[in-house]
Amino acid sequence: MKDTEPRGEHRFMKAALREAARAAERGEVPVGAVVVRDGRVVARGSNRPIASSDPTAHAEVVAIRRAGHKEGNYRLTDCDLYVTVEPCAMCLGAAVQARLRRIVYGTADLKAGAVVSVMEFPFHKLNHRPEVTGGVMAGECASLLREFFRGRRRRGPGQAR
Repeated sequence: MKDTEPRGEHRFMKAALREAARAAERGEVPVGAVVVRDGRVVARGSNRPIASSDPTAHAEVVAIRRAGHKEGNYRLTDCDLYVTVEPCAMCLGAAVQARLRRIVYGTADLKAGAVVSVMEFPFHKLNHRPEVTGGVMAGECASLLREFFRGRRRRGPGQAR
């Protein structure tokens, strides 16, 4: 895994941050993702587990599903995934199954991240190994999460957003 800000990736991470902000507006944990092919965003996703009553509706999975439908193929071998937060094991598994070329994430997830934070996903044992880059716009991505949870703590449990 690389831990630097590579190749002018900010444009796509900003698109993922916009998706994360949409999730926050709905009261979902603010995580956003975009799938990119040939320098174009082909699909977007934001966290939706609460709204959809679906624990698998993480931003990455939503974006991958939409990209697969749009492309007419579950294999997205020439696509890259940009996500604001280090993916969990489920989302990394989906990315491997989709054969994504690259995964680029913003900030670490110390409670569920499966690239380096909580566990190290066993890419070396799999038949597909996407390139993974972390830390792109990490400060902005972390700030959005901090503000969201700070607001929740101020309101207290059971109060509307």
